Amino acid sequence: MLLVGLTGNIASGKSEVARQFAELGATVIDADLLAREAVAPGQPALAHLRERFGAQVLAPDGTLDRAALRGRVFADPRELDALNAILHPDIGLRRDRLVAAARARGDRIVVCDIPLLFERNLVDDYDVVVLVDAPRAMRLDRLVRDRGLAEAEAMRMIAAQMPAELKRARADIVVDNAGTREALAARVREAWAALVARAERLP
Repeated sequence: MLLVGLTGNIASGKSEVARQFAELGATVIDADLLAREAVAPGQPALAHLRERFGAQVLAPDGTLDRAALRGRVFADPRELDALNAILHPDIGLRRDRLVAAARARGDRIVVCDIPLLFERNLVDDYDVVVLVDAPRAMRLDRLVRDRGLAEAEAMRMIAAQMPAELKRARADIVVDNAGTREALAARVREAWAALVARAERLP
């Protein structure tokens, strides 16, 4: 089994690349989905978040208020570190279980969508690292235009991640997403062909 770490800074288009990989035949494990499961009502991580950040990060129905939490953690790097310390061990355990199940099934290529793969020092856990990248100004525009964020908040979210230039130097495959959807699809197909070739060389 080829284990692939897929990453990219916020608004780079990583989720779209993951979707296309799934269409091409990959088993995709989505960190965002795992994170939502981890903070569902009744889960320990949600209780830990309430204990650490206060009741104001919960909605009236007891679910996590993502906007309130985002406004809190991206304004202070220490708060973001505290959030990651609560969530990432839980997410990692959930991911490990899904990877083990894929391995037991004999899945050929498993893609783990991990936004903070470099920041969490997980590079060595994967056979191949694929980075999705787009210019910073374009990512800022996507956050403001498509997600409705204020520009200042969007800039804080971008600044909280390791610069893409450093990630490009350590990635095995880079998928540039600065053009059209058609251009992205072509680059994804090229990346997929490279992953298939690597998978075929495995014992």
